[in-house]
Amino acid sequence: MEHSKNTKKESVGILKLFLLLLCMAGTSVFNQVLAAADQEPLKVTGVVFDELDTPLPGATVQVDKSTKGVITDLDGKFEIEVLPTDKLLISYVGYETKLVTIGDKKSLVVKLETKANELQDVTVVAFGKQKKESMTSAIETINPKELKLPTGNLTAALAGRLAGVISYQKSGEPGKDNAEFFVRGVTTFGYSSSPLILLDGFEISANDLARIQPDNIEQFSILKDATAAALYGSKGANGVIMVTTKKGKEGKPRVTFRHESRFSTPTKIPETVDGVTYMKLYNEAQFNDNPLLPPYYEAQKIQNTINGVNPYAYPNVDWYDELFKNFTYNQYYYLNVSGGSKDIQYYLAAAYTNETGILKNEKKNNFQNNINIGTYDVTAKVNLQLTKTTSFEVNMNSRFQNYTGPSVEANDIFNRVMDANPVEFPKYYLTDEEHRYDEHVLFGMNPRNSMANPYADMVKGIRMDSQVTSCRSFPLTRSWTF
Repeated sequence: MEHSKNTKKESVGILKLFLLLLCMAGTSVFNQVLAAADQEPLKVTGVVFDELDTPLPGATVQVDKSTKGVITDLDGKFEIEVLPTDKLLISYVGYETKLVTIGDKKSLVVKLETKANELQDVTVVAFGKQKKESMTSAIETINPKELKLPTGNLTAALAGRLAGVISYQKSGEPGKDNAEFFVRGVTTFGYSSSPLILLDGFEISANDLARIQPDNIEQFSILKDATAAALYGSKGANGVIMVTTKKGKEGKPRVTFRHESRFSTPTKIPETVDGVTYMKLYNEAQFNDNPLLPPYYEAQKIQNTINGVNPYAYPNVDWYDELFKNFTYNQYYYLNVSGGSKDIQYYLAAAYTNETGILKNEKKNNFQNNINIGTYDVTAKVNLQLTKTTSFEVNMNSRFQNYTGPSVEANDIFNRVMDANPVEFPKYYLTDEEHRYDEHVLFGMNPRNSMANPYADMVKGIRMDSQVTSCRSFPLTRSWTF
């Protein structure tokens, strides 16, 4: 009986506590309702633009934490009634959602930024942009991040990455490693087999495309069929490659730095036999042609070569190993600064690339006979918004290249190595009493034939070259909204 009374008292206490909390909560809610009632609704108007200052029709404008909202019209404009304490969520497919605080604002101008992970959903088409899902022609786009490969040549990054694009390299020599590429084959004869290449709307050559830094690319598109390339006429018969470079965006200065260390090595080198095997096979081949002829290489020469009696009298030269390295080390540095205000945006970038070949440097010479290319690329883009409908751009691209290499083409040196005889003569002879005052190297040679010495071709001289390429453009753009 006593237990029942205690339970009843506890229940009454809990009930009183619950009623007290309910009253307090009700008072708080009531105060909030009164505060909201004191605020008068505002009629807010605004316009929504994209990163190119183009109005965005169909953008969603919604009051945060509510279901109230509107859609922008064909001119990107909207009108909505809100409270001063409300916040607006403005969103559009492919763009970052923006949260705007109302306060005492009665008109808003909102600029949406493209989502970095949805750049592939926007495709450059001739003189504008179009959503990928609305495309009806054959246009292929690639994320610029996929072009950032350990190579100093952009065309070498196209192979196997774009459907319908055939790409191949004839040489891996630095400075001459441009890839040949076609878009859906060759459709013209006699004039040109390469596609039309446009950089920010201006026609460039395939060599210019090869030297563009992937870090500066915003959009890379290929127009593959007649429908896509119709606006370019006969020049677009072999397809059109459109490259759009980055530009400054409104905001605080942003700094990007990237460094790459690259190791390059030949993919495959033909295997060659040693000097002893070469002489035996040569004698065997000669016997098969004419058994009556005596062996070209005597048995004593073969045996002395096996025993290594005198490498200058009985040479056994692995020409490829003597002239070429197994790999080379290259470097790449990139730095850019971008930012700006509403009326002016800037994008400044500088890149340095150092490429070297795989030729061995000869210590006897006072110069470096290996290929060494140092390239500086400087890009400057400034966008000025003169009026609401007029913008002015300043685009400057400069390239400074210093080349050092052998006087004979590296490709020719390699071909002579593959054709060289390993036992006819050594790389060079030691200085004897008769030639002790000679200042030049005594290169090996065979007076019986005119066979070239690959080593002599590699170290006999160097070629130095400097190139400066500069491009400037000053496009003026005006836009009207009807």
